Amino acid sequence: MQIGLVGLPGSGNTTLFNALVRANAETGGYAGQNTANRGTIRVPDPRLERLSTLFNPRKTTFATVEYLDIGGITAGSGRQEELQGAGGLADLRSMDVLVHVLRGFPDLTGTPVTPGADFETVELELAIADLEVIERRLTRLSKEARSTKQPDLVREWELLEQCKSEIEGGGSIRNLEFSPEDEKRLRGYRFLSQKQVLLVLNIPEEDLGSEAGRLKELGEFTEGLDTLALCAKVEMEIAQLDEDDAGAFLDDLGIEESALNRMITASYQLLNLISFFTVNDNEVRAWTVTRGVTAPEAAGTVHSDMERGFIRAETLDWQAMLELGGWQAAKEKGTLRVEGKQYVVADGDVINVRFSV
Repeated sequence: MQIGLVGLPGSGNTTLFNALVRANAETGGYAGQNTANRGTIRVPDPRLERLSTLFNPRKTTFATVEYLDIGGITAGSGRQEELQGAGGLADLRSMDVLVHVLRGFPDLTGTPVTPGADFETVELELAIADLEVIERRLTRLSKEARSTKQPDLVREWELLEQCKSEIEGGGSIRNLEFSPEDEKRLRGYRFLSQKQVLLVLNIPEEDLGSEAGRLKELGEFTEGLDTLALCAKVEMEIAQLDEDDAGAFLDDLGIEESALNRMITASYQLLNLISFFTVNDNEVRAWTVTRGVTAPEAAGTVHSDMERGFIRAETLDWQAMLELGGWQAAKEKGTLRVEGKQYVVADGDVINVRFSV
């Protein structure tokens, strides 16, 4: 999973990035720079750790999340994507989720706290960047569609016109609903305003414990959007501590979960993701898939041959696996399930795929 952090200069993007990936990237004075901070972290999963203890494999492989932090977005950024090069808006197009970091604290200049207006400014620049892409493509596509009248080109032209109309009306492409076929036609454009978003209100330390109230202050613009409130400065300090000290610090501040865990949980929910596990003496591993995938589709994330030659999946819930102590005990007690091609994988399933190619 790839997550991009966006926001206006001074919102705390890079501070949050440092907290999430335990980095020491320079903060402040970062607007408009054509550089980016990148970091990859393991997805904490106690279930995987306990399965690893049971099987004692040579290797334990966690799912990962890659975070991207670009320079602060300013007015006009949306029309400068091609000029920005690496480290600009173009890098956001490969992200699965965009996290809007909103300033919820007073700055040194006395600028009012206006998270709603800040969100609208960033959303506008992302939409303008998409509009630039759409208009360039329509210029070429309109001629091709009219001359060849190929159904696929005509449909693509219609979809892009629909997206253009939505943006010009002040909306975002994520507001539109498309059929699976039309989604596939648009996928290659990687529209920024179509991506799922998570709003993170960056609050001052003195507001810790009042997160719900601060989020309520955001008002109607958050309707239908996932939101979190945290203090990125404090979270960055916590990230520099060892596990025991970090836990004590969190307790002292009344913070139940670190920003890392809260962000990952929110992102998984936003993208409707789940985890399943494969276990053996060589490796215990977590795999991330979209909720609702079938057993063959899940097998394909492990290896394409497994999906192509899928026969059946031996399946057990992770807790049952721990209680029984392994595959053999599950077979002996008759609790091991044998599932076919229509089985829908559940979060926490331990799966052993039988296949032949």
